[in-house]
Amino acid sequence: MKYYKMNQYISAPSLRVVGPDEKQIGVMSRDEAIFKARQLGMDLILVAEQAKPPVAKIIGFSKFKYQQAQKEKEGRKKTKVTDQKEVRITPFIAQGDFQTRMKQLKNFLTEGHKVKLTVKFTGRQLTRKDFGDRLLHQAVKEVVEYGTQESGPKMQGKLLWTVFGPVKGKKHEEKK
Repeated sequence: MKYYKMNQYISAPSLRVVGPDEKQIGVMSRDEAIFKARQLGMDLILVAEQAKPPVAKIIGFSKFKYQQAQKEKEGRKKTKVTDQKEVRITPFIAQGDFQTRMKQLKNFLTEGHKVKLTVKFTGRQLTRKDFGDRLLHQAVKEVVEYGTQESGPKMQGKLLWTVFGPVKGKKHEEKK
């Protein structure tokens, strides 16, 4: 949470003052600016303390807080959030189930998400890692037009995994 100095708590002797209509009033002393703000029934809020001279704005504090919240909300809208989804399979998966998981993986990639494809080995399946490698190789062939493999297959404990990233511009083509 950001704190703003206002009215008598502003310590700068002279300020560049911006009026309630967003127009610049000019450079004046702190006391003059506070007097002008009180005449209009508003507050004097220090906006840019580092500027030479510091910039203060004449505005109602509640309205100022609302404007700042709107700016922050607008800024959050523009940041793109990409989640990493995970699709899990086993080394001895049935062909129909494999196709279903590939359809799910393709769907995630067209939505613009990164996808981690994991082959989970259980029990004695750990002795047959070549089946997991074969599945990952088959998956790479199936999703070649939807995404690219960003990392090679890695073994971590009982999990063999790789990460796929979406193809740039593919999401927009799908919507059209």
